[in-house]
Amino acid sequence: MKNWLFLAIAIVSETIATSALKASDGFTRLWPSVAVVAGYGIAFYFLSLTLRTIPVGVAYAVWSGVGIMLISLVGWILYGQKLDAAAIAGMGLIVAGVVVMNVFSKSAAH
Repeated sequence: MKNWLFLAIAIVSETIATSALKASDGFTRLWPSVAVVAGYGIAFYFLSLTLRTIPVGVAYAVWSGVGIMLISLVGWILYGQKLDAAAIAGMGLIVAGVVVMNVFSKSAAH
């Protein structure tokens, strides 16, 4: 169970880092740039811990799917970015794929 917590920490850290990447304005602003480096460092460290027991394909699928949803939410809330129906439907399919893989696939078993 702690490996899923490690993956959650990795995903949240990556989402923070990606959000800060936009705010860094091409690494011209100090504190957002520091947040980028720290966030990605934390994200990859916790992802490496996750991969000790969760298969890499499963971990990456969850990382990607949840990360897409979170960064889209951040973009909407912080940056006023709009998502059309096709984008929302596509993200829904990604989340559905992650759920199907984790609930029904033997690949996710560990």
